Amino acid sequence: MRPILASALLPAAAAVAATSMPLYAQEAPPPPPIAPLKPFQLPRSETYALPNGMKVTLLPYGTTPKVTVDLRVFAGTLNEAGTPWAAQMTAEMLKEGAGGLTSDQIADRAADMGGRITVGAGAQMTSISTDVLSEKAAEAVALIGAIATRPTFPAAEWARVKANDARSLAVSLAQAPVQANVVLARTYYGDAHPYGTPMPTAAQLDGYGLDTVRSFYAANYGARRAHLYVAGRFDPVTVKAAVARAFGGWASGPERLSRPAEPKPGMQVVLVDRPDAPQTTIRIAYPQSLAGSAGEPAQRVGDSLYSGSFSSRLTRNLREDKGYTYSPYSRVGYNPGDARYVWSADITTAQTGAAMREVFDELRRLQTTAPDAEETEGQKTYVSGIFVFRNATPQSVVGTLASAENLGLPDSWISGYIPTTQAVTAGQVQDWAKGLRADRMTLILVGDLKTVVPQLKALPELANADLRTVPAPQ
Repeated sequence: MRPILASALLPAAAAVAATSMPLYAQEAPPPPPIAPLKPFQLPRSETYALPNGMKVTLLPYGTTPKVTVDLRVFAGTLNEAGTPWAAQMTAEMLKEGAGGLTSDQIADRAADMGGRITVGAGAQMTSISTDVLSEKAAEAVALIGAIATRPTFPAAEWARVKANDARSLAVSLAQAPVQANVVLARTYYGDAHPYGTPMPTAAQLDGYGLDTVRSFYAANYGARRAHLYVAGRFDPVTVKAAVARAFGGWASGPERLSRPAEPKPGMQVVLVDRPDAPQTTIRIAYPQSLAGSAGEPAQRVGDSLYSGSFSSRLTRNLREDKGYTYSPYSRVGYNPGDARYVWSADITTAQTGAAMREVFDELRRLQTTAPDAEETEGQKTYVSGIFVFRNATPQSVVGTLASAENLGLPDSWISGYIPTTQAVTAGQVQDWAKGLRADRMTLILVGDLKTVVPQLKALPELANADLRTVPAPQ
């Protein structure tokens, strides 16, 4: 058989290409229009209360044969009466021994179920949670119940836990971002409110004993402050029986504490000297509308458009165009009776003033000119999509439900999140920006003040501001 030369194929290939050319030359049809975003709907859940007052929510969710068991107790920073970190240290000690089990035995039991015990304390709540295989749901409920209701606070483990926290405190307080956060909390909320003292001093922590966590537990834990969430794939009949056995005998305890913060009014500019620091750590805070209020949806979109997303105006300006910082970021945080916008960035020291000028200029531009329809719609879609993405797992859905309860939001807040976001107008975004006024601003800078202060004084917005210097937190 004679071989076929490549040259013999060329005319045929050329003919095929010639006949195919019109197909490739045709203009592609326009993409189909994006369908309107649908409201985010959770599956039907069941919420009930035990006779002692503890709430329980059962939520079938997802298809993976796993289940999240998460107990939320309203015992957090808010409950720390002059003992910062007492909530977190109590949470850490809970899994060091409970219900006749040692810390190793607790860890082993969780591992045998396919999970591990996670504890953590926030501003309002402490969480004790695990993610296990579906068939282990009842066992997980029993283990969480033992940890929450029958902790032993073993003295043999206390020295290690306290030493670990002391090292963590020393390392944290040496970092500029932590210093900025602590000074912001003190400046914004004041020392009289627990939110104003998020971390202890080294001397305070040294004075804590095992009685500190035992007293915090006794004063703040109980069934009336607790809500157990079970989400994923599980047998509800078996889980309900396990809940009754594990938590039915828990003492009711105190009612939930309510103590809304009262942020200090007026402009505040507070500086912390960090000689020869290569960067300036900045925090800018403004009060905001409360969660669930008419102004909240515009805050979501406005924050994302101005500074809170990777595609935001301020991020593109400072990171992409100017190269002043790598990861600026902002968010609106909520507590009961309190809402606060905070922008964070680490800026090259020599460019601190120039970066701050861009921060004020971008804000002024948004305050004077409403964003166009394309930018507004893009940010609304992004905010809505992120909400769906953040609720894609049982763990994240539990977080959303617990946050809604913490803030006193109705069930309709979750299903209404996307519709209310989509209803935001460009004018409402502009109105939100107008609320970020200089006379409501708290500005914290940690950096090389001999270099930074002259730059700040050259800014019109800060030319007449009272620049107050405070020592670094210790």
